[in-house]
Amino acid sequence: MAELASLVQRLEVAVGRLEAISGPGGSAGNSAGGAVSAFIEAFDEIVSGPLAQYFSLSQQIGGDVLKHAEMMKQAFSSQRQLLMTASSSQKPSNAVLTTLLQPVSKAIQQVQAFREQNRTSPHFNHLSAVSESVPALGWVAMAPKPCPYVKEMQDAAMFYTNRVLKEYKDKDKTHVDWVKAYVLIWTELQNYIKQHHTTGLTWSKSGPIASATAAPPSAPAGGCPPPPPPGPPPPPSLDLSGPSGGSSSSGDDRNALFASINKGADITKGLKHVSDDQKTHKNPALREQGTAVRTGPKPFTSPPPRPAPSAAPACTLPPVFELDGKKWKVENHEGAQGLVIDNTELKQVVYAYKCNKSTLQVNGKINSITLDNCKKMGLVFDDVVGIVEIINCKDVKIQVIGKVPTISINKTDGCHVYLSKDSLTCEIVSAKSSEMNILVPNNDGEFTELPVPEQFKTVWDGQKLVTTSTEIAG
Repeated sequence: MAELASLVQRLEVAVGRLEAISGPGGSAGNSAGGAVSAFIEAFDEIVSGPLAQYFSLSQQIGGDVLKHAEMMKQAFSSQRQLLMTASSSQKPSNAVLTTLLQPVSKAIQQVQAFREQNRTSPHFNHLSAVSESVPALGWVAMAPKPCPYVKEMQDAAMFYTNRVLKEYKDKDKTHVDWVKAYVLIWTELQNYIKQHHTTGLTWSKSGPIASATAAPPSAPAGGCPPPPPPGPPPPPSLDLSGPSGGSSSSGDDRNALFASINKGADITKGLKHVSDDQKTHKNPALREQGTAVRTGPKPFTSPPPRPAPSAAPACTLPPVFELDGKKWKVENHEGAQGLVIDNTELKQVVYAYKCNKSTLQVNGKINSITLDNCKKMGLVFDDVVGIVEIINCKDVKIQVIGKVPTISINKTDGCHVYLSKDSLTCEIVSAKSSEMNILVPNNDGEFTELPVPEQFKTVWDGQKLVTTSTEIAG
């Protein structure tokens, strides 16, 4: 079955090549002497290689993983269409390029929205790995260093791919192969960019200037709009507007400003002298009028206030506090200070998501606890036999009453962990986080606050890299 799916994928790629050659403007060789068509063929090798393997393994896993893979397949198809346009057209203006990039952007949004809509999926780690790294397809808007951007997005998925490997390495080899195939997609994409698009998306040197043949996709009707694609905007060095895309008024304004500054002390010669009878601090009658008196013609006319842009409708989801199978789900609570979970069992887990200004207490012994996207959240628990994970949170406080072997802090700003005397052997694992403090109990019942290092120094000792924590002086 897997071989048949792979064969179908290769046939689709072959048909796409034939259509590109036979269609209008499809011969890339017409625009760049055949050199540009090489980067289309190289991209097709990624599609028919690691992407097809990833899709085939996703079919074997099925469910949400397969649906996600179908979205990824469509995202790569949208990117290939953009590459076809670039291979036969010259670089367009900023407005046209924005329209050409929208299919890829929409595909990225769809992939990420699917993860958010399926947080209770048994394959949530698979979905998260794809969702965290799919912005790598935005390399087409990155210059002059698109390859490091793809590497950064690939690294963002590592946290979740490692969790998939840990869960299935001794249970199901299909999931292990799935991780390898998926990671290989981004590795091959980096090699592809290094070879064909080193400093940014390569456009044809000849041929017509690219034009937007389709209107940008409209927003879906009803419901909550999908989140915007993450990742940084194009760096300042990527000037998409070009000489013809913008107005010279801003440049004239800057020139006038610098000319005024260069006058030095002479800049005050144009100011009008204000007599004492016109000064509000010396004339109480003027203060009573509420506004200062202006004599003579007005030097400028204030423009009418610009209407505030209409904000997207906020999506307020109902709070959730329930036991679903083995998982306690605590979601979307705002200002809830009395959340308590009792009658726990060792096989159960707690998952708290998007709770703000709330406090959660977990009594008894439990398998694991996860805080995800919580702000100003307090967590108090007795015993955890597995791990306590803090992900994408801000300003959270954790207090251990009993024991916990491991606490993981990832992509979090502001985390205070109060350890008990029985949990002093706990391992604290942190990544991409800041403002972390561990509070250790003293004999008098007070706590000693110790910061977790955020800056590190790495040196080569002749045989291996040695990394030590450092402190910022000053």
